[in-house]
Amino acid sequence: MIANDRALAALNGLSTGSGRGYIGEPVSQLEHALQCAALARAAKAAPEEVLAALFHDIGHLIAPEGSSEMDGLGILLHEHLGAKWLADLGFKPSVWALVASHVDAKRYLAHRKAGYYAALSEASRGTLAFQGGPMSESEALEFEAHPQFAAKVRLRMWDEAAKLPDHEVPGLESYQGLIREHMESP
Repeated sequence: MIANDRALAALNGLSTGSGRGYIGEPVSQLEHALQCAALARAAKAAPEEVLAALFHDIGHLIAPEGSSEMDGLGILLHEHLGAKWLADLGFKPSVWALVASHVDAKRYLAHRKAGYYAALSEASRGTLAFQGGPMSESEALEFEAHPQFAAKVRLRMWDEAAKLPDHEVPGLESYQGLIREHMESP
């Protein structure tokens, strides 16, 4: 599959989220993804971080029928399903590894950052219970030692902030070139 076809396949995967609610939040899956990517762009993040922000929850949308769910709060292990799907499409590890880690980043912040857990939405606290709860101290130290640690935390913070109803941001088409460039680069 050529890069343009893979870019379109990725965007089509996200476009299915326009009519699907973002589990317990006041936005659709697509609105959440676009807001998250717009926050990354506004922060002048690296292209890989912008793409990870755009696709971080794709696992909820592409999960096979019958996938394990979190009591009505989305797909369990959606981060790994999404990362594999992106890798299979040809995205580089710099993108899909961030997607795979965004749940661990929530677990990390719930352990390490004062007030983070209390500020989570009810839905996000509910999913955290299914996702292993806050990290242990040893898990947190290991997480902090990863070379992408700062990018993982940034992605999670954008994820938490990307839940504003009726917030206008650029549409999916504005990411097509970025996806293609990413897939075509060595």
